Amino acid sequence: MKRYSRKREAILQAIRSTTSHPSAEWVYTQLKPQFPDLSLATVYRNIASFMESGELVRVAVVDSKERYDADLSSHSHFICQVCGDVSDVKIAGGREIDIIAENALGAKVNRHELVFRGICKKCLSNSDKAC
Repeated sequence: MKRYSRKREAILQAIRSTTSHPSAEWVYTQLKPQFPDLSLATVYRNIASFMESGELVRVAVVDSKERYDADLSSHSHFICQVCGDVSDVKIAGGREIDIIAENALGAKVNRHELVFRGICKKCLSNSDKAC
């Protein structure tokens, strides 16, 4: 078990406090003013530890940066291919998808990850204005 540290707790809290699915670089930028001696390596190391302990999950790589989520409830994600925004998608049918996969594979599914990719409403709206 990792020992408590203010930086470690602040890193986890920064990720938990947003729905933006932040990158390690975002966390670092947010916390650097509060912890001047914080290094990006410390952020990455702690994120890896949180993922290993099941406190965070990796959503996807967007613009060459891994994005993370502290919401461990069953949900999917939408990634905008224009602006890189990552949004939660709460849709019904989660367990049904698991059952379909189990029947197709003859296996036991513990969890699944579903990621939609496309253009978000904001970017669609902005492209309509440019026309």
